Amino acid sequence: MTARASRDVLGRGLRVLGHAIRTEPRPFVVGTIGSVAFGLLVIANSYLVGAVIGHLVVPAFASHRARPAALAAVAAVFIGISVLRVGGIFGRRLGAGFMQFRLQARYRRAVTRRYLSLPPSWHQRHATGTLLSNANSDVEAAFVPIAPLPFAVGTIVMIGAAVISLFLTDWVLALVGVTLFPALFGLNLVYSRRMSPRQIRAQQLRAKVSAVAHESFDGALVVKTMGREADESQRFGVFVAELRDALISVGRLRGLFDPLMDSLPSVGTLAALLLGAWRLEAGAISVAELVSVAFLFTVLAFPVRAIGWVVAELPRSVAGWERVQAVLAADGDLTYGTMTPAGTGPAALEFDRVRFCYADGPDVLHDVSFTVAPGSTVALVGATGSGKSTIAALAVRLVDPASGTIRLDGIGLPELTAPALAATAAMVPQIPFVFDDTIRGNVTLDRDGVDDDAVHAALGLAEADGFVGRLPGGLDTAVGERGTSLSGGQRQRLTLARALAGRPRLLVLDDATSAVDPRVEAAILASLRRHDSGASILVVAYRRATIALADRVVYVEQGRVAATGTHAELMASVPGYRDLVTAYEQAEAEREPQGTEVAA
Repeated sequence: MTARASRDVLGRGLRVLGHAIRTEPRPFVVGTIGSVAFGLLVIANSYLVGAVIGHLVVPAFASHRARPAALAAVAAVFIGISVLRVGGIFGRRLGAGFMQFRLQARYRRAVTRRYLSLPPSWHQRHATGTLLSNANSDVEAAFVPIAPLPFAVGTIVMIGAAVISLFLTDWVLALVGVTLFPALFGLNLVYSRRMSPRQIRAQQLRAKVSAVAHESFDGALVVKTMGREADESQRFGVFVAELRDALISVGRLRGLFDPLMDSLPSVGTLAALLLGAWRLEAGAISVAELVSVAFLFTVLAFPVRAIGWVVAELPRSVAGWERVQAVLAADGDLTYGTMTPAGTGPAALEFDRVRFCYADGPDVLHDVSFTVAPGSTVALVGATGSGKSTIAALAVRLVDPASGTIRLDGIGLPELTAPALAATAAMVPQIPFVFDDTIRGNVTLDRDGVDDDAVHAALGLAEADGFVGRLPGGLDTAVGERGTSLSGGQRQRLTLARALAGRPRLLVLDDATSAVDPRVEAAILASLRRHDSGASILVVAYRRATIALADRVVYVEQGRVAATGTHAELMASVPGYRDLVTAYEQAEAEREPQGTEVAA
């Protein structure tokens, strides 16, 4: 972090607070009114204490006679002020709490919505743990100063009122306050500049630790089966140690700052007593005024610390805010049009000279052109890395091509509305994702119109009704995080049923049945083809039995469409295709005895 950025952190932090106030003005006003009331009552209480000592206690000692009625009246006033101060504290804390928690909830929702609107290509460039940190600890850090903010604003008003009251009491004693209060603000400014790089570094390391931890937990199976527990613990320990050192650095500076903030009001009290004694001897002030001023400096120590709390958290707030804003300002959005496909039956898909590359890398697809006729099944076949999954992602517009056009029912995908595209095309990816929910919840996703009849129909098409029927709770069976209670093939069939429940007109299967028995896979595709209101199907296929069910085959080689035709035609005329399918068949034959999931 540059020295200029460090100097500017106070200004950036105040801008964050200003934005927070504009976003949630009502809770801020409530908290500030409570805080200002509390501060003014503190000043009133100080002068009341001075008046009681100067006009009741000292005369009582001198005359050896107390005035019970006056003392009772004073006690009632003290109780009344205390009750009002409690009300001020309640309003301050209520307003601050509402403001802080509402801001955190607002921006957690905003970050999550932004995550969901950004394309997969953006997510691939950012670690999941870092994204979790953005939505959680960064949002929390951005609004940490909100809790003491109304108190600090009220304290500033209280300090202004205190300075005025000091000048009205005695200009010499007022000079103590005029000297003390700027010293407090100057100390806070120096602290903010020195703390800023430490807090930013700590916030960055929090995100890194979160990312490494998430990766370790996600890859727990790999770590354990490869015997890398000690190495992974050591790798995690390196980042934890860095975070520990960063937080210790923050704590050391805070440990120096806090005593200084505590000592300055005490120094002010001592100065007020020394100068006050001199002014009292000179007859410039009374005992009541001296006691009031000394008591005022004493009780100012705690409220003034609220300013320090806000300033102390500004560097962390700026770090969290800027990391949150980096997400909210991220580019790469897919823009949508206003058109909706007019058809109701199976959709037509067309790739027209499509070229695609990832970021600034080389092209992975070159002039890809093919069509999926309404109601037909087209198999994408090619070696690993040939671009099949990229074509599948393009077909449902997870990404946009660098050039060329992809049409659905004759309409370019960017011209469709987002709801229309989601309702028309569905994709089942290579790796199934199952939510920590019930079978029913995973299939319906709370979509309108997906009732239990639709769920059962989708499970039947996906050949999943058999194993679901044997589960103890049926549709109400909880499947655990990521579907840990299900086998790989069961998860694949459940995610297929999820896609089918939405009644898509185009179904894209990206090797979506690789974990099930070939006979089950063939039964699924045959069931989909027989379904009266079935969709057009684009399937990434490896098995000969699956490929043979397709109406047409698109053979992809190194990002290009090398040949199209029926399976029989390509086997007879394209050596590369024949060799690849034969190799797949041999590999499948060797793998099948190892326990590919059978029908359930």
